[in-house]
Amino acid sequence: MYDVNTVHLHASEDDFFVFYKPAGVSFHSEQCAGFVVLAEKLVNEKLYPVHRLDKVTSGLIILARNKEAAAEFTTLFSDHKINKFYLAVSDAKPKKKQGWIKGDMQKSRRGAFKLLKTQTNPAITRFYSTSIRPGLRAYLLKPYSGKTHQLRVAMKSLGAPILGDSTYAGSKDERTNLHAYALQFSYKGQLKEYRCGYTFGSHLNEVFNADEFQEWFTPWTLDW
Repeated sequence: MYDVNTVHLHASEDDFFVFYKPAGVSFHSEQCAGFVVLAEKLVNEKLYPVHRLDKVTSGLIILARNKEAAAEFTTLFSDHKINKFYLAVSDAKPKKKQGWIKGDMQKSRRGAFKLLKTQTNPAITRFYSTSIRPGLRAYLLKPYSGKTHQLRVAMKSLGAPILGDSTYAGSKDERTNLHAYALQFSYKGQLKEYRCGYTFGSHLNEVFNADEFQEWFTPWTLDW
């Protein structure tokens, strides 16, 4: 098994790579090397970002290997033709157990955002949830838009902030329990599907090992 605390190559394709980003690694370089720099060092190649993950989020990220592929992926993401599936964990009881979360997002305090009732340019998320054990519920989330902190804000709006997400009133934990689990899309006429059932964090690994998770193992087969 890979070291889930380090960046590593998950899948290699002619025009792009799929990498695993650990929680706690910034996408761009700050005081130390960011995810993109670490990925480039790993494959000894110039790479092109086409989407990103929050620092606190682990999971799968695509990096293009040439400018043409980067342009193609930028179009695919802009047209919402790449299906992204995330796992989250909360210890709070949600207002509802599945469905849609929609609303405009507005900047709040200390770098956070809040969900509004208006829907002028809404963040749109659909989700399923299941109880893993008393006091621990897992969520499978599919964003239909790409707003900053979208899923973290959506979970807070449910009354079930992500475990460990102190920015959005989540209970204290070893990490923010949000993981970019799966990607599905068509590229040059070929269907591509990737899943990442490993990461750091006892609660997320409890979800991976739970019988209930098997229904979500291939998330693109669910009714979205």
